[in-house]
Amino acid sequence: MSEEVTFYYNPRSRAVIVHWMLEEVGAPYRVVTLDMEKREHKAPAFLAINPMGKLPTIVHRGVVVTETPAIIAYLADAFPAAGLSPATNDPARGAYYRWLFFGSGCYEPATLDVMLKRAPLEGPQKGMAGWGGHEDVLATLKTALTPGPHLLGNRFTAADLYISAELAWGMMMGVPGLKGDPVFDSYVARLRERPAFRRSIGAS
Repeated sequence: MSEEVTFYYNPRSRAVIVHWMLEEVGAPYRVVTLDMEKREHKAPAFLAINPMGKLPTIVHRGVVVTETPAIIAYLADAFPAAGLSPATNDPARGAYYRWLFFGSGCYEPATLDVMLKRAPLEGPQKGMAGWGGHEDVLATLKTALTPGPHLLGNRFTAADLYISAELAWGMMMGVPGLKGDPVFDSYVARLRERPAFRRSIGAS
């Protein structure tokens, strides 16, 4: 069975994160660019693959994988030679999963609260939300990143790729508390010097 990954992509989507990941793991891949202005991501042919009509989406070994952190986790395990995920029997696996899913479970919704100017959750409502609040999320990330250079110490993993990309997106959107903070600035800048990131940007 072919190892080639079919990668459904648009540069104005979270697919840019998966593009970077594909370069990091060294996977052979074929890019299928969908024009969102022409709504090609909502065409029947693509909806048959991903009924949400969302990017990124990959197909590998006949398996469809959607949702950015799921794709990243899948690729890290499917191409283990890249060393981007701790082995299943490695105690670091727990911390790796924690931060990989912190991005989608806490950082993204908290950041969207701020970007969309939604009223901060208070009292019982804040307790119901898995992400709590924006300040809590940033404080937690800053504490984790302060020792450096990566979330798991000296080891770069797919969790760093995802979290740094999410932070960079927040900085680009002008989310308060990110750009100008030395911990976040140095972390994002350091990871954006990686050759795989440079290749993915150059190929976009």
